[in-house]
Amino acid sequence: MFLRQLEPRTARTTAEVLNFALWPLAVLTVLNRVFIKAVNGYITDDFRPVYNASLAFLNHKAVYNANFSSTDPHYLYPPSGTLLISPLAIIDPEKSRWGFILINAIAIMLAGYLLLRLFDYTLGSVAAPALLLAMFSSETVTNTLVFTNINGCLFLAMVVFIHLLLRRQDLWAGVVLGLVISVKGPLLAPLILIALARGQWKTLITAAGVPIALNLLAWPLIVDYKQFWTHTLPYLAESRDYFNSAIVGNAGYYGVAGWLTLLIRVVLGVMVAISLWLLYRYYRDDEVFFICTSSGLLITAMLVLGSLGQMYYSMFLFPILMTVVQRNSVMRNWPAWVAVFGFMSYDKWLSDRWQSIGRSLDYLRVTFGWGLLLIVVFCVLGDRYLAARREGRLVTGKTLDPAWMHPESEADPIRNGKPRTAIPEPVNG
Repeated sequence: MFLRQLEPRTARTTAEVLNFALWPLAVLTVLNRVFIKAVNGYITDDFRPVYNASLAFLNHKAVYNANFSSTDPHYLYPPSGTLLISPLAIIDPEKSRWGFILINAIAIMLAGYLLLRLFDYTLGSVAAPALLLAMFSSETVTNTLVFTNINGCLFLAMVVFIHLLLRRQDLWAGVVLGLVISVKGPLLAPLILIALARGQWKTLITAAGVPIALNLLAWPLIVDYKQFWTHTLPYLAESRDYFNSAIVGNAGYYGVAGWLTLLIRVVLGVMVAISLWLLYRYYRDDEVFFICTSSGLLITAMLVLGSLGQMYYSMFLFPILMTVVQRNSVMRNWPAWVAVFGFMSYDKWLSDRWQSIGRSLDYLRVTFGWGLLLIVVFCVLGDRYLAARREGRLVTGKTLDPAWMHPESEADPIRNGKPRTAIPEPVNG
């Protein structure tokens, strides 16, 4: 039966045409990224320091002895993360790296499937190959695999966390988020605010308990445990001016005045706070929209307003991008996708002819992309709020959306033209 699906046929509908076109492009792009680009590697190697730290841990040697005066990738995982990733060093580094690439690729594809299910799509829909192609064509997935880091596994954990939140499995959701915090520290920690806003307080118990327990467990096993707190953690708190697309990183590189850097961060921070308030006040009952949009807003703010933001962390913004299939999505406008191009595109803007301009475009596009996304969300939600106030629609418990955003009977072309909700036949007489 499966082989019958591969039989060449002539498409009869627009959905079939798109499926037949997109699936080969998506599958071949995945194969290229995993078995060619990733295996080839690059001068940037995130895997080597992780493997060396794991090997040192298993052999009871010092782990946190990195020389931070160089710009090479450093080992920055907390002791809890060291404990979790140490099995990497059980086999030789080449096979371990290949296995890690494959694990991350599978994790990304599983996360993509769970995203489809989150929005009620199946593998038979056009959305499936479109999402797969978009993910593996992006910089974030490509460089996650090429540099060989753990972001793919963390992305899967994030999507699982969202599913568990929606199912009200609070303690398990906290366990998943706690494991992510144990490895990557504060990067996805703001997601706990979404659980708290929804009244799912039990999530906090395991989200905090898991990293605390793992750090206590790692304490007697790591010979230089204290070095993480005295040597590595202070470095993590610094805002470096290289390989850093956060506002402070590029401001430091280009010599922007401190007061102006602070002003930009404060203004964007106020926009984020207002956007989060509007989402909480008017959209928290629209669960998928609320969680995915809020998560994208929080993580983008963490990347662009924090001390360190790297382009491949944009992987965690796929849920907010996926909301584009919803009629009330904040992503249904062209400035939003200018922003997405800035932080997702694999293109390089370095120019041999206009070197200075090209370098600035390439270095700043990620920062501008993240910043523009925050501005877009603020403007879209703010405009809806003002329109609803003018029209007298500011009712507690109701969304800010105008009526046309929620027609129950309109067909969805991405779902092969079938309406999401069956409409009863009219009764005659």
